[in-house]
Amino acid sequence: MLILFDHSTPAPLRYALKGHVIVEAVERGWERLVNGALLDAAEAAGFELFVTADKNIRYQQDLTNRRISIVALGNAQWPVLRRYVDRVVVAVNAATPGSYTEIEIPFK
Repeated sequence: MLILFDHSTPAPLRYALKGHVIVEAVERGWERLVNGALLDAAEAAGFELFVTADKNIRYQQDLTNRRISIVALGNAQWPVLRRYVDRVVVAVNAATPGSYTEIEIPFK
C-alpha cells in the first residue's frame, strides 16, 4: 500500500509498516498544503492511505467521496506512540478505501 505521512507523523513509524511504501509529505514538497489540498494531491498521486495526528480532519473535511483512507493518531509523540505501534499496524492493514480510523493512544 502507498502511504503518505503528514508532517505530524513521526518518521520512525515507517519501520513498523513493513510491506508498505511510505512517503512523507515533505519529501513531495507538500508540507505547506492544507488538509483538503493535501488530500487532493495525495489521491491524484495514487496514495491509498494518509497517516496524520490531526484528529480534527474528519470534522474539517468532507471525507464522504474520498478514495484515500485516513488513520489519525491519538498521540504522535514518538516516545509514547512507539509503545502502541501494534495498534497503528492493525489499523493500517484493516483500512479500506475511504475509511477513517482514529487510534486511541494515551498521553502518558
